[in-house]
Amino acid sequence: MLPKTLSSIAFALGLASAATVQADDIAIGAVFPLSGPNATYGDIFMSGADLAAKHVNEDALLSGDLKILYEDSQALPQQGVVAMNKLVNVESVPYVLSAFTGVSKAISTLAQRSQTVAVNGGGVGPDLAELGDYFWNVIPLANNEVGALVTHAVSDLGHKRFTLVYVDDPLGESILEELEMALPALGGELVESHSIAASAQQFSGVAARVRSNNPDVVYVASYGSQQLQIVKQLRDNGVKAQIASYSAFSVPELQTLKEAQGALFTTQSIDWDSKDPVTKRFVDDYKAKYGKNPTSYIANYYNAVRVFALLAKGLEEQGKDITGADLLAQRKAMNTFELVGGKVSFQENGTLLAPIQVLQVDGSGSGKVVSVKAVK
Repeated sequence: MLPKTLSSIAFALGLASAATVQADDIAIGAVFPLSGPNATYGDIFMSGADLAAKHVNEDALLSGDLKILYEDSQALPQQGVVAMNKLVNVESVPYVLSAFTGVSKAISTLAQRSQTVAVNGGGVGPDLAELGDYFWNVIPLANNEVGALVTHAVSDLGHKRFTLVYVDDPLGESILEELEMALPALGGELVESHSIAASAQQFSGVAARVRSNNPDVVYVASYGSQQLQIVKQLRDNGVKAQIASYSAFSVPELQTLKEAQGALFTTQSIDWDSKDPVTKRFVDDYKAKYGKNPTSYIANYYNAVRVFALLAKGLEEQGKDITGADLLAQRKAMNTFELVGGKVSFQENGTLLAPIQVLQVDGSGSGKVVSVKAVK
C-alpha cells in the first residue's frame, strides 16, 4: 500500500496546479471526486488519465508536455460546477474530463457556453448523449449496459422477476426508466423498485421488503460506499436473489467483497490480451505499475486523454490553435481513433459505441466474462 492515497496526492496537486504548469506545457482539466465517499473513483480515473499523459509525453506527440489539472467535484453537482468554473475561467483549459451523471449534466451548460470540450468516462445516464456538441462520452451509456444485462439475465439465465434498488439521482432514475422499457420486451417484469437517498447507508428495511417479494434478480443502481452497504445488507438480511448492476461494480472494494461474489455487472468489452499496440502497451504498463489488471473505467480515462492528444496533434500539424471549437471540428474530421480496445469512431452525438460484456464477480479483482452482447 502507498503511504498516501492517490486521491490525497491529486488533491494536493490540484490545489497547486497553476503553479506547476510551465509556459510551454499543454494543459487539460479533470473534474473528479478527490475527497468524500466516492474518492475511490477519483483514484481509479486518475490512474488511467495519468498513464495516458505519461505515454503522450514519452512519445512527444505534442509540442509541449501534457499536464492534467485536477479539481475536486466530491461527486456533487454543485461542487462540480465550482471546479469546472475554475478550470474554464481561471486555467483556460480547452478540454475537461468529467465523471458521474449528475456532475456531468451540471457542468455541461458551462462547457457548451464556453466552447470547452467535456468528456465523460464514468457517468452512464442515457441523456448524457444529449448535452450538446461539446459534451462527449467514451463510455457506453445505461441504455446499452442495462439492455445487455437484462438480455443475459432473462434470455440466457431464465430470470423473469426483477427488483430495483436505486439512488434518487439522475443515474438511478435513468436505470429505472431503462428497466421499465427493456424488461417487458423480453418477457420479464420489474415487480418493485426502491428509491434511496444518496446519503443513505442503512438498508435493512429495504432488504426485508425485497426478501418478502422474492425476486429472481435485484438490480443495484448506486455507487461508492453505498453500493457496498446495499449488497452486504441484502445478503445479511437473507436475500438470496441474483444481484446485478452496471459498471460501477468494477471497483476493487466491491470485487473483493464476500457478499458480492457471484453478482453480475456490465462494462464495455475490451480484450485485455489483445496484441494491438495501444491496448498492449496500456495493459503491460498498468500491470507493471499497479500489479493488477486494469478495468474498463481506467481504459475509459486513458482513452479520453489519448483522444485529446490525437486531436491536438492534428491541430498542431495544421498550425491551428488547440481550442475547444477546433478540437470539436477535428473530431468530426477524423474517421477513427486508435484507442485501448481497438479502432473506434464517435457517433454524431459524441458518444462511442462498443460491445457490452456481462461479467461475474469472482474475487479476481476484475470479474469473469460470461457473455458479450453487440450494441447497434
